[in-house]
Amino acid sequence: MIKDLVVALSGRGARDVAGDYAVSVAEAFDAHVAGIAFAYEPVIPGTVMGGVPSEFIEASRAKSRAEAQAGVARFEQAARRSSLSTETRICDASVVAAAEVFGRIARRFDLSLVAQADPDQEGGQDLLIEAALFQSGRPAIVVPYIQKSGLSLDRVLVCWDGSRTAARAIGDAMPFLERAKAVEIVIVATARAERDEITGAAVGRHLARHSLDVEVKRIVADDIKVADTILSHAADCAADFIVMGGYGHSRLREFILGGATRGILESMTVPVLMSH
Repeated sequence: MIKDLVVALSGRGARDVAGDYAVSVAEAFDAHVAGIAFAYEPVIPGTVMGGVPSEFIEASRAKSRAEAQAGVARFEQAARRSSLSTETRICDASVVAAAEVFGRIARRFDLSLVAQADPDQEGGQDLLIEAALFQSGRPAIVVPYIQKSGLSLDRVLVCWDGSRTAARAIGDAMPFLERAKAVEIVIVATARAERDEITGAAVGRHLARHSLDVEVKRIVADDIKVADTILSHAADCAADFIVMGGYGHSRLREFILGGATRGILESMTVPVLMSH
């Protein structure tokens, strides 16, 4: 049951993709949604000689607070149009501390939503995503920075590799899967994952017992191309929502070696529900 959502808001750019998408999810589930915006403390490089003028620091703080206020105002306007139950909050914090704060806040909600990092904008989106996954104990939806539409569940792609995180993601995503018109379980077969064909079929039967329209699809890829394979298949089958486990390995190992989670977060084209 999805009844209480939290979203990390942004006042940058022409649109707030996470805020808009959160409103559409709240509409679908008749849920309460909280919007959290951060007024970031300016980042002062330690190599700056002679210090930074106080005027610059105050101007940076004022700019960040104005962006946070704009994000809140935009979110409140969208929520009013939908007659949703909402709350908003602006938090002053550094980029690192903001992620920790958001992770703690998300613990008391059913689900958190965060925008994918936009390569053309500075900020701590990657840190917010990791905090939502690792610190909240709750599932998170990551919304592509190119997202234009609200929640759509015509075809949901469920990524299955037999892992604990994948099983957790399926359980967390059940409210969405139950509303989906079609569900496809995709198994990306690699040299190290042959056993998952059998378990994938079992998961398909499990979801079918929940009266879901389920297909099981096996595709083949090299270990290093799992994320590209998933995203390519999502485009081919016109999936509009992806469910997957997040960071099956440690964050450090994913960062150094890459990995499906990291690849999806960098190149995602549709919203992804992740659980850890």
